[in-house]
Amino acid sequence: MDALDIVFEAGAWSTDEFTPLAQGAVIATLRHMALEADACEITLLACDDARIAELNAEFRGKPTATNVLSWPAQPVAPPSEGQAPPAVERGFDDMFELGDIALSYETCAREAAESGKPFSDHLTHLIVHGVLHLLGYDHETDGDAALMEGLEVEILGNLGLDDPYSVDIIPTGVH
Repeated sequence: MDALDIVFEAGAWSTDEFTPLAQGAVIATLRHMALEADACEITLLACDDARIAELNAEFRGKPTATNVLSWPAQPVAPPSEGQAPPAVERGFDDMFELGDIALSYETCAREAAESGKPFSDHLTHLIVHGVLHLLGYDHETDGDAALMEGLEVEILGNLGLDDPYSVDIIPTGVH
């Protein structure tokens, strides 16, 4: 996927492991959502707790670290609770400019350890989650959460990963 720009800013990220994992998660999500991955643009920031706390404070008014943040390029939202958002539109360059995602290494690693999941599985889930946010999916209401979580489970299942919601600890603060 040429249009995935990964920026390694801080944290203990391994570029050799993270890059193919991120590409695989993004491509699987876009394909599942019937989007051509090569026609989509996403920037992914790999950072640490300090940086994501700054971003969380600036954009959400919450000065704490979180696992993932996303900034959709297009303001799409479901027409009503539990329904899919409208399709994103192509830009002037015929590309789908989807937006940006930030991930914090420390929070992701801690959550994976606390839930007994492999770090790569948890990270894949959070990337899928972030891409769905860029496409207008959310979890603010029960109906929207059920739809989004169902998509996550399907996409992760297609990648051979377990249902992330079937364990006792569910990541919080996922946005």
